Amino acid sequence: MKTSIGKYDASTRTVPVTFKHVGVEHSRTVNACLTETGQYDAKATAARVKEVASGVEHKIGLGVITMPMPEREVPVVAEAPAE
Repeated sequence: MKTSIGKYDASTRTVPVTFKHVGVEHSRTVNACLTETGQYDAKATAARVKEVASGVEHKIGLGVITMPMPEREVPVVAEAPAE
């Protein structure tokens, strides 16, 4: 499982995270950890992301989290002119 943690968002107190495992890429936000004084704690947040990653990996293994099917282009059919 590879994880990539984005920039801390102070307004939501979250970090965006991308999880990659066996060809599946899943992105979501994770609640950040704060110090006793309310400052962002990157080390504790990384530990939390590791815990969340364990659950994401399990869900990928079960098939609960999958890669979405690519959108297909649907051909536009011209309507016949009204008589």
